[in-house]
Amino acid sequence: MVAPRFHPLTIAAVREETADARCITFTVPPDLRDAYAFVPGQYVTIRIDRACEDLRRSYSICSTPEDDGLSVGVRCIAGGSFSAFARTLDVGDVLDVMTPQGRFLAPIGGVHDYLLLAAGSGITPMMSIARSVLAGESKSRVTLLYANRTSDSIMFRDKLDALKDRYLTRFSLSHILDEEQQEVELLNGRLDRQKLSAFTRAGIIHPDRHDGIYICGPQPMMEEASSVMRDLGAAPDKIHFELFTPPGGPPPVASASPAASEAAAEGVVVEVILDGTRRRFPLDQTGETVLAAARRAGLELPYSCTAGMCCTCRCKIVDGTSEMIQNYSLEPWELKAGYTLACQTRPTSKTLVLDFDAS
Repeated sequence: MVAPRFHPLTIAAVREETADARCITFTVPPDLRDAYAFVPGQYVTIRIDRACEDLRRSYSICSTPEDDGLSVGVRCIAGGSFSAFARTLDVGDVLDVMTPQGRFLAPIGGVHDYLLLAAGSGITPMMSIARSVLAGESKSRVTLLYANRTSDSIMFRDKLDALKDRYLTRFSLSHILDEEQQEVELLNGRLDRQKLSAFTRAGIIHPDRHDGIYICGPQPMMEEASSVMRDLGAAPDKIHFELFTPPGGPPPVASASPAASEAAAEGVVVEVILDGTRRRFPLDQTGETVLAAARRAGLELPYSCTAGMCCTCRCKIVDGTSEMIQNYSLEPWELKAGYTLACQTRPTSKTLVLDFDAS
């Protein structure tokens, strides 16, 4: 397994989707195409350096693996330092883009009946999934419920209409608007419990029968939709959504355990294996994580969210012991196999060896 890493990519195209959203397409050089191969649903992390601050933001890929270039959708948020910068980007600009990551996956192959629930910029990975499935699986069906405030705020509207026209019998699209009245009452309001139940009663969606249910949008919407789908008969393993912030917001940082505090006080030697190379650095500050100590030592380890959400800094404990502050991404089998998240890991032994190349 190759650890995720940044490469400079050049912007090939910028398309205005709405008044506050853009689609940015990067050129992927031939020698990096394998590194940037992705499964529909995945995302990339973009890094910029502003005022001596390393800013990183994750954006879902909206292109398909067969497209030329790699595209992401960016919705500009008022007061957002990164999204404000995104408004200035143009063709020819070069940005550091991490190789694709994420577990919000829709592998292509076979026959499927997928339900996609999106709100706002949550449509971005759904574009990749819908286009890839419809083009790559000739007998599969896709149903998309897409919620927005008004028709003017719908991202990729022309592409969605083109998909609907091209796959008349295999693609079902419903736009739900909260602040603009439509003739069909079912299409007015929010994509909440009541609305999803109404779509189920109308026979437009079938939570208990879909092969996969993919949910993307604001966190409260994803959590509610996931709960509703389970209540309406969907098996938990059929429901897929990916959080980029912890449920309920970031929790207070837990104090280091006595074992971690003692180890830091005595001084820990951390050794990491990355891209086949071994590097050592000290960790001697109480409460410090492996990632923070590595950055202080000038060593660049792969990371994105720093909140235990994205799994970008996943590594395997080869020697030593440690504790994690929080974990929202590693599966139980990974924990049992000895994997940890560098951004959340505090050593509890005098030495700690972590392998970022472990598959």
